[in-house]
Amino acid sequence: MTAAASISAVDPLDVLPSVATEQSNDVRNIDHLLERAEPVLLKGAIDHWPALAAAARSPATLDTYLLERDGGAPVPVMEAPPSSRGRFGYAADPREFSFTKRTRPLGETLARIARARTGPAAAYLAIQMLPLDSQMPAFVRDNPMPLLPIGARPKLWLGGPVKTQIHNDRDHNLACVVAGHRRFVLFPPDQVANLYIGPLDNPPPLSLVDPEAPDLDAFPRFRDALEAARVAHLGPGDALLMPRYWWHHVTSRDPYNAMVNYWWGSVPAGLGDPYDAFLTALLALKELAPQERAYWRAMIDAHVFGDDGAAHIPPTARGILGAMTPHQRMTLKQRLRAAVLKS
Repeated sequence: MTAAASISAVDPLDVLPSVATEQSNDVRNIDHLLERAEPVLLKGAIDHWPALAAAARSPATLDTYLLERDGGAPVPVMEAPPSSRGRFGYAADPREFSFTKRTRPLGETLARIARARTGPAAAYLAIQMLPLDSQMPAFVRDNPMPLLPIGARPKLWLGGPVKTQIHNDRDHNLACVVAGHRRFVLFPPDQVANLYIGPLDNPPPLSLVDPEAPDLDAFPRFRDALEAARVAHLGPGDALLMPRYWWHHVTSRDPYNAMVNYWWGSVPAGLGDPYDAFLTALLALKELAPQERAYWRAMIDAHVFGDDGAAHIPPTARGILGAMTPHQRMTLKQRLRAAVLKS
């Protein structure tokens, strides 16, 4: 192979700037890491897990480890045809996906995943978001994650060499690799306009751009997204901390891959969740005339995202523009609920 050919074979996503790395033994407080508002790769975060030791012996050993702890309920399975090349994203119509979802027994699914590793034209299969605390409480007991709050519930992801299209989470996420290698390509939350995200009412909303073969004529702003992107390469035992809203594209790079992730940090639903406010703004502001939208943009910039929009008002007279009391919050929520019921 010539030097030119060798250079051209390098995947440009592999050589993006890397996220910060910490040795997990040095981490005592996950909240301190979250204050950075940046992804962090934690090396050796689950080196103490028996599941990791089982995976190190062979895929079959980890399968047996899981089956011995299985509670018997059907598990969530995603499947994509060979033509997808393992890409879990949209179909040609962004109202549809390139994969199907169903539930099947764990043993049957693990056997199909094993057969797919040797089948040249096999479908791409993955167990995704299997709740381990209800399905395998013994797994959770024996493979603890002491860095996280008690309410962080572990979920299992296991399958072949699949690629999950760019998406984000509304909670903090700790992704722990048990088997195989994973690459995360990460984009800051403010890159949403450059990622060409699909319809919000067909969750989860995904990017229309294939980052491994981007059509920059159709999606020219994706160049700017790549300028802001970072990469994290995870092997067995590693974990990636992703603060909420960071966009990420995930590639499972081996024939057999297993990961456990945790989400936590949800805010109360019902006019306490920022997403509720976003949906309300879509209803109330999007169809206004341009000059009216400009007014509300200025109001929100000054009084929601700005720090000194009410600085000229005495603190005792700022009302809801200041530090709201519990009574003011309750009154405001009641007013908003009444407006929703009236509309």
